[in-house]
Amino acid sequence: QVQLVESGGGLVQAGGSLRLSCAASGRTFSTYDMGWFRQAPGKEREFVGAISRSGEFTIYANSVKGRFTISRDNAKNTVYLQMNSLKPEDTAVYYCAAKGGSSWYFNQRGYDYWGQGTQVTVSS
Repeated sequence: QVQLVESGGGLVQAGGSLRLSCAASGRTFSTYDMGWFRQAPGKEREFVGAISRSGEFTIYANSVKGRFTISRDNAKNTVYLQMNSLKPEDTAVYYCAAKGGSSWYFNQRGYDYWGQGTQVTVSS
């Protein structure tokens, strides 16, 4: 069992930056790929990006590529989402998730554990 707790959300002006953190419980954090997803009001939850278990591989949605960076610290059981050049359309609840299997990163159904989400609001 893995518990995930996101933090770092808030209100920021367009063009600003935020860093989200996702702290995981348990001793097996390094055996999970980690993903970030978001859900805007009235929209379906969508893939933002993911990082492999070792941290050597990352992948991003086209909408955030070049602006967002995912990293992880396995010693601290934490994954991060650095968000730069934020836009109003980035406003959403952001979720981290842990994937133990071999399904592709953008497949939400492949994730075993989810956090409760943290709100990010970008004002214009």
